[in-house]
Amino acid sequence: MPHNFDPNQYYHSFIDNKTEPLVFVHGVGLDQKMWDSQVNSLSDHSIITYDLLGHGKTPYNKEEITLNDFSNQLDDLLQYLKIDKINLIGFSLGSLVALDFASKFHDKLKTLTLLGTTYGRTIEQRSLVIERFEQAKLNKPISKQALKRWFTDRYLKDHPEIYDQFIKILTKRDEDHVNFLKAYKLFTYHQDDINMIKNIKTKTLVMTGSDDLGSTVEMSKSLSNDLINSNFTEINNGKHLCSIECADDVNINLKNFINN
Repeated sequence: MPHNFDPNQYYHSFIDNKTEPLVFVHGVGLDQKMWDSQVNSLSDHSIITYDLLGHGKTPYNKEEITLNDFSNQLDDLLQYLKIDKINLIGFSLGSLVALDFASKFHDKLKTLTLLGTTYGRTIEQRSLVIERFEQAKLNKPISKQALKRWFTDRYLKDHPEIYDQFIKILTKRDEDHVNFLKAYKLFTYHQDDINMIKNIKTKTLVMTGSDDLGSTVEMSKSLSNDLINSNFTEINNGKHLCSIECADDVNINLKNFINN
């Protein structure tokens, strides 16, 4: 049992079907509910979803947060659940957590899936992310423009409930906003560790949406090329949250990858 581990502090859900679990790590500012489409589609597998430190129902009270903190959180959770081997799936910030975890706890991974990962940002791309972070610090209401980076216009028009759901998730109370900024700062100023990437030997699938402007096809191909044991898949017509908008395509690719 991890030292001082409190299961009530690490909000999680565990569906135990006696298989090596799929563990899903969400993105910055979101929570484990972003994976509902995957949980429903992959229900024949054991599945763990959880809220990252300072997200959803998991509290966090330190001044700063690091990828190491997030990796240790996941390791603590696996120890608590007495799980030795997992299939790890990360989205956006969650992909950075998954890569960090893979570099430190590779013996616990059967497979690694990275969805919507940032990698090798250009100066222009980095400037855009910094600009958005500075706007986020002002705690202004999330605009429809922000959601347009995540979903296609048609999808938002056809699914007003998704728009409402994400506006609600992304509109933070003051105490939640403080923790959101800690994670967003980590994501914004993240520097790729090329040597770490090239030493990850875990069987890996890198996926991104064809129309994702923050995690471009070029970024994901480059990441897949730098990983030793990786394949790349492009999700047609997908934006950043293609795991929701293009759930069927993402789930089929995920199933095929994990089961082969």
